[in-house]
Amino acid sequence: MYQSFEDLEVWKRSCQLAVRIYEVMRECRDFGLKDQMQRAAVSIASNIAEGSERSPKDFARFLSIARGSTAELKTQAYIASKIDILDIDRMREITLECQEISKMLFGLKQSLNT
Repeated sequence: MYQSFEDLEVWKRSCQLAVRIYEVMRECRDFGLKDQMQRAAVSIASNIAEGSERSPKDFARFLSIARGSTAELKTQAYIASKIDILDIDRMREITLECQEISKMLFGLKQSLNT
């Protein structure tokens, strides 16, 4: 078990992903897409943290919201690649990390049900 959300590997990786999105999108002039991607990335770690301070039932709900944000960010990375804001390697890096984080969130949610 964990003492605090800071102990959760999925939270740590989500924070790293958010930082990476800020780095990758730093020079982006499409401010709408840039803002959406940054908000989605920050939302993942934020929902893990907020949910962890609530009841197990609420925590499970917040983990589902965080999973939704990973899907949102993944979609935005695909779009950014299609319009030449992200190169294919960065898009793959982001989408693979979203996929891994989503799996971790699913596993954590399942562990709350047992």
